Amino acid sequence: MPENKYTIFSGSSHPELATELARALKKKPGEIKLSTFSCGEKYVALQQTIRGQEVFILQTCRDQFVNDDYMELFLMINAAKLSFATKVHVIIPHFGYARQDKVHVPREPISAKVMADLLVTSGADHVITFELHSDQNQAFFDVPVDNVIVHRLFSDYFKKKKLKDITVVSPDAGGAKNAKRFADDLGAPIAILHKARPEHNQSVVTHVVGDVKGRTCIVYDDMIDTAGSVANAAKALRGQGAKDLYLAATHSIFSGSAIKRLSKAGYKEVVVTNTMPLSKEKKFKGLKQISIAPLLANIISSVTQHKSASKWFY
Repeated sequence: MPENKYTIFSGSSHPELATELARALKKKPGEIKLSTFSCGEKYVALQQTIRGQEVFILQTCRDQFVNDDYMELFLMINAAKLSFATKVHVIIPHFGYARQDKVHVPREPISAKVMADLLVTSGADHVITFELHSDQNQAFFDVPVDNVIVHRLFSDYFKKKKLKDITVVSPDAGGAKNAKRFADDLGAPIAILHKARPEHNQSVVTHVVGDVKGRTCIVYDDMIDTAGSVANAAKALRGQGAKDLYLAATHSIFSGSAIKRLSKAGYKEVVVTNTMPLSKEKKFKGLKQISIAPLLANIISSVTQHKSASKWFY
């Protein structure tokens, strides 16, 4: 089936990924003007016609810039819709506010639902994202959502290292499903850490369930924010006799004291994807980054050729 004509626009949040994606697709990015008024308001203007075309808009959510990145994205979507795009596909590798997906204490908002509503109201017809914090987030949208699971990217990476006696470790019970997918790829058993959260961005490991003594443990999570959980995980695993420790996570938020904690945690490698940009200050010895651009290019090609892309989502 022939490929539909389409244009890819990028916001200001992740120009490196946008460049990689355009190169992988052998396609020139769409021309767009992005600026900020002196009062702080965002300005967006598409610099080419897209009438009758499908449009893909790439924008991720960065540490400390989540709200600005969302506001710019809403305006880009609306600009595309008002420019007669036939369909607007939103690519948001790191979906900000995803962790606020239910009412934990009385009188809290469900912020993930608010963001989903705003994306749809702005004109999004389809959303592509990576490793949502919880599967139920997909139900917040009134348009189709493709939640890309990246465990195969990590399993391909670790298979090349030819590690022995691997145990995949989920840092909590909620992440066990994703950790099990990754463990199955590697033909490895799984262990689960039980933790308590006394405050936001604080955690305490209370139990280690599974065999980790004398084994190479790969802690597998969807994101690393302040790195408190994974630093505590490393301490607990060493306390149970684990041999070598590796850490793999999709989203490298790295806020607050994360870099300091990761540098001291004792992981041989910290392996992340580039769903978020990493500044020079956030890079450290042992950090490895895997690009999602080739995977994203395959997904876009499948969408524009009306082919199934389901193999990327499970």
